[in-house]
Amino acid sequence: LSWSGAVGAGGALVCTRAAVRARPGAAGATARMYDWKKRGSEEYTGVVADGELMQQHTVRPAPGSTHRKKRVGRGVAAGQGRSAGRGMRGQKSRSGPNVRIGFEGGQTPLYRQMPKYVGRPMGPGHTKTEYGLIKFAALNKMDDGAEVDYAALLEAAAMTKVKQDLVKVIGGGEDLTAKNLTVRAHAFTTSAVDAIQGNGGRCILISPTTGEDFDMGDEDEDEEEDEDLDEEDEEETSE
Repeated sequence: LSWSGAVGAGGALVCTRAAVRARPGAAGATARMYDWKKRGSEEYTGVVADGELMQQHTVRPAPGSTHRKKRVGRGVAAGQGRSAGRGMRGQKSRSGPNVRIGFEGGQTPLYRQMPKYVGRPMGPGHTKTEYGLIKFAALNKMDDGAEVDYAALLEAAAMTKVKQDLVKVIGGGEDLTAKNLTVRAHAFTTSAVDAIQGNGGRCILISPTTGEDFDMGDEDEDEEEDEDLDEEDEEETSE
């Protein structure tokens, strides 16, 4: 219904009440459907019925998970006008490039505080393997022909505990006097291997990942066999 005016007798304006027809097909006013109400409806669950294929035009995000891009700098009434959320002054409020990556305001940055190692990359893969050291002084306290590892040395009170999980055998400025030792460790120095094998012992290398044992004497034998084969091939070719 609406009010309309008409001119009556004597030129007086008379208001009459007239009926206004609704447009065909026009829907009535509906309340706004909030996101929390849409989540329970089947239309927005995202579940595909049995026998139906999920297609690109049927996939839609969960209600409330996506938002429009916020328009800033479009007037104070919009909520993000004036400084557009960047504050009053300063380098970060200006247009153009911002503070460079790694800059910490003038103090010594972290990448300059970290130690560098030759041949090692910087970044998350930058690691250094640290070993607990087993010296010849500890091996000399063991009996000849014994099987020696870190646990056996602790049990015999030949050395104290180390905080590292991996152990390495080094010389330590003392000669090896124990004979026929079988030493198990995660790493050996070249001088330690020569001294242990020179006294009739064996060096067993422990894998730091799997814990498997590898006899370092087998590698030497393989190298000797390869050298012998190379010499035989040279003799055959010379003949």
